[in-house]
Amino acid sequence: MSQIEVDKVIPQSGTALQVGESGDTITIPAGATITNNGTANGFGSADTEKVKVSANDTTAGFLNGKLVAGTNISLTEGTDGGNETLTAALSGTIATAQIADLNVTSGKIANDAVTLAKMAPGTDGNIISYDASGNPVAVATGSAGQVLTSAGAGAPPTFSTAASSDFVKLATTTVSSGVNSISFDGIFSSTYSHYQFIGTGLVHNEAWNSSHNGMRMRVRQSDADKTDSNYMWVMNDALINHSGGTNHAAEGLYSDSRIQITRHQTTGNNFQTSFIVDVHNPLDTAKYKSINWSSSHIYLHDGNSGNRYFHSCPGSAVYRGNTSAYSGVTFFAASGDITAGSISVYGTKL
Repeated sequence: MSQIEVDKVIPQSGTALQVGESGDTITIPAGATITNNGTANGFGSADTEKVKVSANDTTAGFLNGKLVAGTNISLTEGTDGGNETLTAALSGTIATAQIADLNVTSGKIANDAVTLAKMAPGTDGNIISYDASGNPVAVATGSAGQVLTSAGAGAPPTFSTAASSDFVKLATTTVSSGVNSISFDGIFSSTYSHYQFIGTGLVHNEAWNSSHNGMRMRVRQSDADKTDSNYMWVMNDALINHSGGTNHAAEGLYSDSRIQITRHQTTGNNFQTSFIVDVHNPLDTAKYKSINWSSSHIYLHDGNSGNRYFHSCPGSAVYRGNTSAYSGVTFFAASGDITAGSISVYGTKL
Protein backbone atom coordinates (compact mmCIF):
# COMPACT_ATOMS: atom_id res chain seq x y z
CA MET A 1 0.00 0.00 0.00
CA SER A 2 1.43 3.35 -1.06
CA GLN A 3 1.60 6.17 1.48
CA ILE A 4 1.90 9.88 0.91
CA GLU A 5 3.01 12.04 3.77
CA VAL A 6 2.29 15.74 3.30
CA ASP A 7 1.10 18.52 5.66
CA LYS A 8 -1.39 20.04 3.27
CA VAL A 9 -3.43 18.97 0.25
CA ILE A 10 -4.85 21.69 -1.97
CA PRO A 11 -6.41 21.65 -5.46
CA GLN A 12 -3.89 21.71 -8.35
CA SER A 13 -6.12 24.19 -10.14
CA GLY A 14 -9.33 25.96 -9.13
CA THR A 15 -10.90 25.49 -5.72
CA ALA A 16 -12.31 21.91 -5.90
CA LEU A 17 -10.54 18.95 -4.38
CA GLN A 18 -11.75 15.32 -4.69
CA VAL A 19 -10.75 12.47 -2.42
CA GLY A 20 -11.27 8.99 -3.96
CA GLU A 21 -13.63 7.79 -6.64
CA SER A 22 -17.26 6.71 -6.60
CA GLY A 23 -17.57 3.39 -4.76
CA ASP A 24 -14.40 3.92 -2.76
CA THR A 25 -14.33 3.58 1.01
CA ILE A 26 -12.63 6.36 2.92
CA THR A 27 -11.59 5.14 6.34
CA ILE A 28 -10.83 7.35 9.30
CA PRO A 29 -9.07 5.16 11.85
CA ALA A 30 -9.91 5.07 15.53
CA GLY A 31 -8.27 7.84 17.44
CA ALA A 32 -8.17 10.21 14.47
CA THR A 33 -9.96 13.57 14.65
CA ILE A 34 -11.42 15.60 11.82
CA THR A 35 -11.83 19.25 12.66
CA ASN A 36 -14.23 21.28 10.53
CA ASN A 37 -13.51 25.00 10.57
CA GLY A 38 -15.50 25.71 7.46
CA THR A 39 -18.64 24.38 5.81
CA ALA A 40 -19.24 20.63 5.42
CA ASN A 41 -21.80 19.75 2.76
CA GLY A 42 -23.44 16.40 2.04
CA PHE A 43 -22.94 14.90 5.48
CA GLY A 44 -26.53 15.43 6.67
CA SER A 45 -29.34 13.44 5.02
CA ALA A 46 -32.94 12.67 5.95
CA ASP A 47 -31.87 9.44 7.62
CA THR A 48 -29.12 10.98 9.73
CA GLU A 49 -31.57 13.63 11.10
CA LYS A 50 -34.01 10.96 12.33
CA VAL A 51 -34.09 9.24 15.72
CA LYS A 52 -34.61 5.73 17.04
CA VAL A 53 -36.47 4.83 20.21
CA SER A 54 -33.74 2.38 21.30
CA ALA A 55 -30.80 0.40 19.94
CA ASN A 56 -33.26 -2.31 18.91
CA ASP A 57 -35.33 0.11 16.83
CA THR A 58 -35.21 -1.02 13.19
CA THR A 59 -36.53 2.19 11.65
CA ALA A 60 -35.43 5.74 12.30
CA GLY A 61 -38.01 8.52 12.17
CA PHE A 62 -38.65 12.16 12.89
CA LEU A 63 -39.69 13.06 16.46
CA ASN A 64 -43.27 13.88 15.53
CA GLY A 65 -43.61 10.35 14.20
CA LYS A 66 -41.83 8.56 17.00
CA LEU A 67 -43.86 10.24 19.75
CA VAL A 68 -47.37 8.79 19.73
CA ALA A 69 -50.18 10.77 21.39
CA GLY A 70 -52.10 8.55 23.78
CA THR A 71 -55.71 8.96 24.95
CA ASN A 72 -56.41 12.54 26.04
CA ILE A 73 -52.87 13.60 25.01
CA SER A 74 -52.30 15.96 22.07
CA LEU A 75 -49.03 16.66 20.16
CA THR A 76 -48.70 20.07 18.56
CA GLU A 77 -45.91 21.25 16.27
CA GLY A 78 -44.80 24.83 16.63
CA THR A 79 -42.86 27.16 14.32
CA ASP A 80 -43.29 24.97 11.25
CA GLY A 81 -40.31 25.27 8.88
CA GLY A 82 -38.26 27.20 11.45
CA ASN A 83 -36.92 26.32 14.89
CA GLU A 84 -39.69 23.83 15.41
CA THR A 85 -41.10 22.67 18.75
CA LEU A 86 -43.31 19.73 19.71
CA THR A 87 -45.72 20.30 22.59
CA ALA A 88 -47.44 17.43 24.46
CA ALA A 89 -50.59 18.50 26.36
CA LEU A 90 -53.49 16.90 28.25
CA SER A 91 -56.75 17.15 26.33
CA GLY A 92 -60.35 15.97 26.63
CA THR A 93 -61.82 14.26 29.72
CA ILE A 94 -60.07 11.54 31.70
CA ALA A 95 -62.37 8.55 32.16
CA THR A 96 -62.84 6.81 35.51
CA ALA A 97 -60.94 3.74 34.31
CA GLN A 98 -57.97 5.88 33.28
CA ILE A 99 -57.89 7.67 36.64
CA ALA A 100 -57.75 4.26 38.33
CA ASP A 101 -54.64 3.46 36.27
CA LEU A 102 -52.83 6.67 37.20
CA ASN A 103 -49.97 6.42 39.66
CA VAL A 104 -50.58 9.78 41.30
CA THR A 105 -47.94 10.77 43.86
CA SER A 106 -47.62 13.81 46.09
CA GLY A 107 -47.41 16.99 44.07
CA LYS A 108 -49.04 15.64 40.89
CA ILE A 109 -52.44 17.09 41.82
CA ALA A 110 -52.49 20.34 43.78
CA ASN A 111 -54.22 20.47 47.13
CA ASP A 112 -57.91 21.48 46.87
CA ALA A 113 -57.78 21.12 43.08
CA VAL A 114 -60.48 18.42 42.86
CA THR A 115 -63.90 20.06 43.08
CA LEU A 116 -67.28 18.48 43.82
CA ALA A 117 -68.13 18.78 40.14
CA LYS A 118 -65.25 16.40 39.34
CA MET A 119 -66.49 13.68 41.69
CA ALA A 120 -68.48 10.74 40.38
CA PRO A 121 -72.25 10.97 40.91
CA GLY A 122 -73.59 8.97 43.85
CA THR A 123 -76.87 8.21 45.58
CA ASP A 124 -78.77 11.07 47.15
CA GLY A 125 -78.27 10.99 50.93
CA ASN A 126 -75.17 8.75 50.89
CA ILE A 127 -72.21 9.83 53.04
CA ILE A 128 -68.56 9.14 52.19
CA SER A 129 -66.68 7.24 54.90
CA TYR A 130 -63.76 4.77 55.09
CA ASP A 131 -63.70 1.03 55.66
CA ALA A 132 -61.38 -1.04 57.86
CA SER A 133 -58.70 -0.93 55.13
CA GLY A 134 -58.86 2.84 54.91
CA ASN A 135 -60.56 2.80 51.53
CA PRO A 136 -63.41 5.22 50.80
CA VAL A 137 -66.91 3.75 50.94
CA ALA A 138 -70.42 5.19 50.58
CA VAL A 139 -72.65 4.89 53.65
CA ALA A 140 -76.07 3.90 52.31
CA THR A 141 -78.89 6.40 52.69
CA GLY A 142 -81.14 5.67 55.64
CA SER A 143 -84.85 6.21 56.08
CA ALA A 144 -86.47 9.47 57.13
CA GLY A 145 -86.01 10.09 60.84
CA GLN A 146 -83.07 7.69 61.23
CA VAL A 147 -79.78 8.86 62.74
CA LEU A 148 -76.16 8.17 61.81
CA THR A 149 -74.78 5.62 64.26
CA SER A 150 -71.13 4.80 64.84
CA ALA A 151 -70.12 1.17 64.34
CA GLY A 152 -66.92 1.69 66.32
CA ALA A 153 -63.33 1.54 65.11
CA GLY A 154 -62.69 -0.41 61.92
CA ALA A 155 -66.14 -0.06 60.35
CA PRO A 156 -68.09 2.70 58.61
CA PRO A 157 -71.15 4.15 60.37
CA THR A 158 -74.70 3.23 59.41
CA PHE A 159 -78.11 4.87 59.48
CA SER A 160 -80.40 3.33 62.07
CA THR A 161 -83.60 4.08 63.94
CA ALA A 162 -82.99 6.36 66.91
CA ALA A 163 -83.36 4.71 70.29
CA SER A 164 -86.67 5.53 71.86
CA SER A 165 -86.59 7.76 74.91
CA ASP A 166 -88.68 7.39 78.05
CA PHE A 167 -88.78 11.20 78.48
CA VAL A 168 -89.60 13.21 75.35
CA LYS A 169 -90.35 16.87 74.76
CA LEU A 170 -93.68 17.09 72.93
CA ALA A 171 -94.45 20.81 72.54
CA THR A 172 -93.49 24.33 73.63
CA THR A 173 -95.47 27.57 73.65
CA THR A 174 -93.53 30.83 74.04
CA VAL A 175 -95.29 34.12 74.82
CA SER A 176 -93.89 37.35 73.34
CA SER A 177 -97.03 39.50 73.61
CA GLY A 178 -100.11 39.48 75.80
CA VAL A 179 -102.37 36.41 75.65
CA ASN A 180 -105.32 35.47 77.85
CA SER A 181 -104.39 31.81 78.14
CA ILE A 182 -102.12 29.01 76.89
CA SER A 183 -103.80 25.75 75.88
CA PHE A 184 -102.36 22.37 74.88
CA ASP A 185 -104.54 19.95 72.89
CA GLY A 186 -103.87 16.67 71.10
CA ILE A 187 -100.71 15.93 73.07
CA PHE A 188 -101.98 13.03 75.18
CA SER A 189 -101.55 9.57 73.66
CA SER A 190 -101.16 5.95 74.67
CA THR A 191 -97.39 6.29 74.22
CA TYR A 192 -97.01 8.02 77.58
CA SER A 193 -98.84 7.63 80.87
CA HIS A 194 -97.43 10.68 82.63
CA TYR A 195 -97.05 14.26 81.37
CA GLN A 196 -95.06 17.13 82.83
CA PHE A 197 -95.69 20.80 82.06
CA ILE A 198 -92.80 23.17 82.83
CA GLY A 199 -93.52 26.90 82.97
CA THR A 200 -90.57 29.31 82.98
CA GLY A 201 -90.38 33.09 83.33
CA LEU A 202 -94.13 33.64 83.16
CA VAL A 203 -95.27 37.22 83.70
CA HIS A 204 -98.86 38.44 83.93
CA ASN A 205 -100.01 42.01 84.36
CA GLU A 206 -102.30 41.92 87.36
CA ALA A 207 -102.34 44.03 90.50
CA TRP A 208 -102.16 42.60 94.00
CA ASN A 209 -105.33 41.87 95.90
CA SER A 210 -106.11 39.86 98.97
CA SER A 211 -108.02 37.11 97.15
CA HIS A 212 -106.55 34.19 95.28
CA ASN A 213 -105.13 35.33 91.95
CA GLY A 214 -101.88 34.26 90.29
CA MET A 215 -101.62 31.38 87.77
CA ARG A 216 -104.45 28.91 87.32
CA MET A 217 -105.24 25.90 85.16
CA ARG A 218 -108.14 23.81 83.89
CA VAL A 219 -108.35 20.42 82.24
CA ARG A 220 -109.83 20.04 78.76
CA GLN A 221 -112.17 17.38 77.40
CA SER A 222 -113.03 17.16 73.70
CA ASP A 223 -110.75 20.19 73.12
CA ALA A 224 -112.73 22.47 75.45
CA ASP A 225 -112.01 23.76 78.97
CA LYS A 226 -114.04 22.27 81.80
CA THR A 227 -115.37 25.40 83.54
CA ASP A 228 -117.87 23.86 85.96
CA SER A 229 -117.33 23.87 89.73
CA ASN A 230 -116.02 20.31 90.06
CA TYR A 231 -112.35 21.05 90.79
CA MET A 232 -110.95 20.11 94.17
CA TRP A 233 -107.51 21.42 95.05
CA VAL A 234 -105.23 21.92 98.06
CA MET A 235 -101.99 23.92 98.24
CA ASN A 236 -99.39 24.46 100.97
CA ASP A 237 -98.34 28.11 100.65
CA ALA A 238 -94.97 28.81 102.32
CA LEU A 239 -93.58 32.35 102.17
CA ILE A 240 -90.87 34.69 103.39
CA ASN A 241 -91.42 38.44 103.43
CA HIS A 242 -89.28 41.55 103.10
CA SER A 243 -88.63 41.60 106.84
CA GLY A 244 -87.38 38.02 106.93
CA GLY A 245 -90.53 36.69 108.49
CA THR A 246 -91.86 33.34 107.36
CA ASN A 247 -95.31 31.86 107.28
CA HIS A 248 -97.19 29.00 105.74
CA ALA A 249 -100.79 28.05 105.31
CA ALA A 250 -102.80 25.27 103.77
CA GLU A 251 -105.27 26.55 101.23
CA GLY A 252 -107.81 24.84 99.05
CA LEU A 253 -111.36 24.57 97.78
CA TYR A 254 -113.65 21.59 97.36
CA SER A 255 -115.90 23.05 94.64
CA ASP A 256 -113.99 25.44 92.40
CA SER A 257 -114.10 26.33 88.72
CA ARG A 258 -110.31 26.08 88.30
CA ILE A 259 -107.12 24.86 89.96
CA GLN A 260 -104.98 27.47 91.75
CA ILE A 261 -101.29 26.65 91.21
CA THR A 262 -99.70 29.88 92.57
CA ARG A 263 -100.64 32.73 94.88
CA HIS A 264 -100.35 36.42 94.06
CA GLN A 265 -98.08 37.84 91.37
CA THR A 266 -97.55 41.50 90.60
CA THR A 267 -96.84 43.07 87.22
CA GLY A 268 -93.13 43.29 86.34
CA ASN A 269 -90.55 41.33 84.41
CA ASN A 270 -88.48 40.86 87.54
CA PHE A 271 -91.43 39.12 89.23
CA GLN A 272 -91.76 35.85 87.37
CA THR A 273 -93.65 32.63 88.03
CA SER A 274 -92.18 29.19 87.41
CA PHE A 275 -93.90 25.84 87.91
CA ILE A 276 -93.83 22.12 87.23
CA VAL A 277 -97.25 20.48 86.82
CA ASP A 278 -97.60 16.68 86.58
CA VAL A 279 -100.70 15.15 84.98
CA HIS A 280 -101.10 11.40 85.56
CA ASN A 281 -102.88 8.96 83.21
CA PRO A 282 -104.93 11.65 81.38
CA LEU A 283 -106.53 9.09 79.02
CA ASP A 284 -107.81 6.83 81.79
CA THR A 285 -111.63 6.68 81.66
CA ALA A 286 -112.18 4.44 84.68
CA LYS A 287 -110.79 6.67 87.46
CA TYR A 288 -110.36 10.30 88.43
CA LYS A 289 -106.96 11.69 87.40
CA SER A 290 -104.66 13.38 89.91
CA ILE A 291 -102.65 16.52 89.16
CA ASN A 292 -99.64 17.62 91.23
CA TRP A 293 -97.50 20.74 91.01
CA SER A 294 -94.76 22.81 92.56
CA SER A 295 -94.52 26.55 91.90
CA SER A 296 -92.65 29.66 93.02
CA HIS A 297 -93.13 33.39 92.51
CA ILE A 298 -92.50 36.89 93.92
CA TYR A 299 -94.99 39.69 94.39
CA LEU A 300 -95.18 43.20 95.91
CA HIS A 301 -97.50 43.32 98.92
CA ASP A 302 -100.03 46.16 98.74
CA GLY A 303 -98.15 47.63 95.75
CA ASN A 304 -95.30 48.81 98.01
CA SER A 305 -92.01 48.23 96.19
CA GLY A 306 -90.25 47.50 99.45
CA ASN A 307 -92.63 44.80 100.61
CA ARG A 308 -91.62 41.77 98.55
CA TYR A 309 -92.91 38.31 99.30
CA PHE A 310 -91.52 35.05 97.95
CA HIS A 311 -93.93 32.10 97.77
CA SER A 312 -93.31 28.39 97.34
CA CYS A 313 -96.54 26.53 96.57
CA PRO A 314 -96.70 22.74 96.16
CA GLY A 315 -100.15 21.29 95.73
CA SER A 316 -102.49 18.65 94.33
CA ALA A 317 -105.85 18.66 92.56
CA VAL A 318 -108.45 16.51 90.84
CA TYR A 319 -111.32 17.20 88.47
CA ARG A 320 -114.23 15.21 89.91
CA GLY A 321 -116.90 16.12 87.36
CA ASN A 322 -116.44 12.80 85.49
CA THR A 323 -113.80 10.19 84.69
CA SER A 324 -113.66 10.92 80.97
CA ALA A 325 -110.27 11.23 79.29
CA TYR A 326 -108.54 14.60 79.13
CA SER A 327 -107.72 16.05 75.70
CA GLY A 328 -105.42 18.74 77.11
CA VAL A 329 -104.99 21.52 79.69
CA THR A 330 -105.17 25.34 79.80
CA PHE A 331 -103.08 27.76 81.86
CA PHE A 332 -104.30 31.30 82.52
CA ALA A 333 -103.92 34.23 84.91
CA ALA A 334 -106.59 35.26 87.37
CA SER A 335 -106.75 38.68 85.69
CA GLY A 336 -104.92 40.40 82.88
CA ASP A 337 -102.78 38.84 80.17
CA ILE A 338 -99.78 36.57 80.25
CA THR A 339 -97.12 38.82 78.67
CA ALA A 340 -93.93 36.72 78.71
CA GLY A 341 -92.51 33.28 79.39
CA SER A 342 -92.87 29.79 77.98
CA ILE A 343 -94.48 26.46 78.82
CA SER A 344 -93.16 23.11 77.56
CA VAL A 345 -94.75 19.67 77.90
CA TYR A 346 -92.89 16.36 78.18
CA GLY A 347 -94.17 12.80 77.98
CA THR A 348 -92.86 10.07 80.26
CA LYS A 349 -93.10 6.31 79.88
CA LEU A 350 -93.65 4.54 83.19
